[in-house]
Order: sequence, then structure tokens, then C-alpha cells
Amino acid sequence: MGLLNTLRKKIQPTPSKANYVLEHNGFRVPVIVFREARPNSRVALGKASAILRISLFISESDQEKQIRTFKQWIIDQLDKHPDRHERFCPKIYRHGQVLEVGTRRYVIRFIYESDRKTVTGKLGSERNLVFKVPFGATDIQLGPVIEKLLSRIVGADFLPEVTTRVHDLNKQHFQKSITSVQLKYNHSNWGSCSSKGNINLSTRLLFAPAFVLDYVIIHELAHLVEMNHSDRFWKQVSRAMPDYQKAERWLKKHGSGMSY
Repeated sequence: MGLLNTLRKKIQPTPSKANYVLEHNGFRVPVIVFREARPNSRVALGKASAILRISLFISESDQEKQIRTFKQWIIDQLDKHPDRHERFCPKIYRHGQVLEVGTRRYVIRFIYESDRKTVTGKLGSERNLVFKVPFGATDIQLGPVIEKLLSRIVGADFLPEVTTRVHDLNKQHFQKSITSVQLKYNHSNWGSCSSKGNINLSTRLLFAPAFVLDYVIIHELAHLVEMNHSDRFWKQVSRAMPDYQKAERWLKKHGSGMSY
């Protein structure tokens, strides 16, 4: 192994990146293939693309074979989990469109300005979400920007009551010091907790029932007692919410559809 590693260092293949588009059942899935100096290959179906990280230490024919296998894997994943198609569909927002988040009802309003180069948004009266956008911007161009702004604006609207709920649950069950509570548009997790007492929650949770939001809050607060997922940690969670598995099942079933 020592000699092999030495040779690898001396004859280091050049990393590369290739982009493909896989068309399946009317969907166009971006595929990114990284050829890297790594011992093995890894695959993932991300939010915006499918990603293959492939070893450069195998022959070109084996690399191409892995790419073909990977593309078939993507098709199989999409066939098994139809809800995953949504992440590859461009989001289109319309003037007058209603967005329901929890018990709140927002209306999207667009104002087009010829001299504008960026998109801005704010919460107006009667919960109108007012976006000023460049004249001529297409729906596909606006989609990702509006999505992020929606999450930020709606999150700010809910933050005071969510913060109050975090402190109430902490007072009831944990009595730990909390530094801050923030709502972020996370897709990789539902929440996080730092050792300094910063609680971060995904704005996607605002689409969930109250007991699900409570569960994620309790989960993160429990990390203020146990910064791990040990048996001791789960005892803290179950002590505060004995039926927390119900919320986990709800998230597993409905979580992929919670987005702006």
C-alpha cells in the first residue's frame, strides 16, 4: 500500500468536471460528474442536480460504465420516489397567487420596473408579499430568487411567535440558556443547535402541524443537554414528548413536499 500511495502522488490524474442533462418522463435532471483523485465513488441526488464523484484511479472504460450505471440509478430513484421530481421542476410564481403557510394566507404581488436590475421583496399590508422585479425577467429566472425571498419574509413574519414557543418549551422541559433563535430555509436538516445555545429551525417547518414544529424544537433543545444522539439524548426527547415518533413519521411522509 505504501508503494501504491507513492505512485499515486507521483502520477496524479487531473481532476475534471462534466455536466449532463438526463431526460426522463418529461423532466430534465442536471447531472454533474466529478472525476477526482479519490479511492472510491459516491453518488447523491441533491436539491438541484444529481452528483457523481468518480475515482480517477480506474480505467476510462470503467469510469464510463459507472456513469451509465449512475444514470440508471437516478431513473430508478425517480420512479420509486415520484415526489423527488419536484426538485427538478422550475418554480413559477404568479401575480395574485395565494401562499398558505400554517394559518396565514399571503398574496404574491409583482411590480415590474424597467430600470431595476435586482429583485426585492417585503411584506406589505394585509399580508401582501410585494416583489419589485426587473421588467422582462422570465418566470424561470425569477423562480429561485422569489423562493428564497418568500422563505426569508415569511420566516421573519413567524419568528416572534416561534421564538416564544422555543422559550416556552425550554422553560417547561430543559431550563437551559438560549442565545438566539433563527429561521432559515434549510433543506439539509430541520434544525440545528450549537453549543453556544443558538437554535436554528428550517422555515419549511412553518408548513407543518404545531406538534411537528414542537418536536423539532424539543429535539434541538435536547442537544443543550446532550450534544449527540446517544440513548441519553433520546431519553431527554421522550421525556419532553413521549410520542415524538408520531412527528418523525409525519416528517418522513410529508417533508419532501414542504417548500415555498
